[in-house]
Amino acid sequence: MSDEVIIVGAGGHGKVLADIVLQCGGTVRGFLDDDVQKTHCMEFPILGTIDRWPEYAGQARFLLAIGSNAVRETLAQAMQVAWYTAIHPSASIARQASIGEGTVVMAGAVINPCAQIGRHCIVNSAVVIEHDNNLEDYVHVSPHATLCGTVAVGRRTHIGAGATIKNNVSICADVTVGAGALVLHDIETPGTYVGVPVRRLP
Repeated sequence: MSDEVIIVGAGGHGKVLADIVLQCGGTVRGFLDDDVQKTHCMEFPILGTIDRWPEYAGQARFLLAIGSNAVRETLAQAMQVAWYTAIHPSASIARQASIGEGTVVMAGAVINPCAQIGRHCIVNSAVVIEHDNNLEDYVHVSPHATLCGTVAVGRRTHIGAGATIKNNVSICADVTVGAGALVLHDIETPGTYVGVPVRRLP
């Protein structure tokens, strides 16, 4: 399969992913986006709305530039395509780490030994994912968050910018951890958690 990539979502996240593809030596064929007013994203054409993906399915790999974990999951399950895994050249990935298809790892991220990253995750700029972490599918970790050793993060959970997760902590699916938050104990109930240390919002 070619390293020609079609990016789904022509917003700011899509621009970052286009840059990663180019820095990895790939080619951006264009974007799919439901904003019919757009004709280009950066120098690349908008090829059509997202539902036109079958027209290109055999011609390129695809990459989801969708911030919402739930929407990203819905599209990933619906689209029968080959997925591109985007890892910025400046990211530090341990040899013993595993990264699922369709996941994006941005500039300056560190993923240490025996960490397991699921499918279609977002590991944003300067994130630290320490040894033996397990991130399930569709997790989003925002810039400068730190996940200490042996952290488990459930499906569709979003870790906010600059948050810190203590070692040996488990977070269930469908949790939002606010920016700058500190998680010291397991989170077993879905919801939004903020503060230092975190508390669950009503």
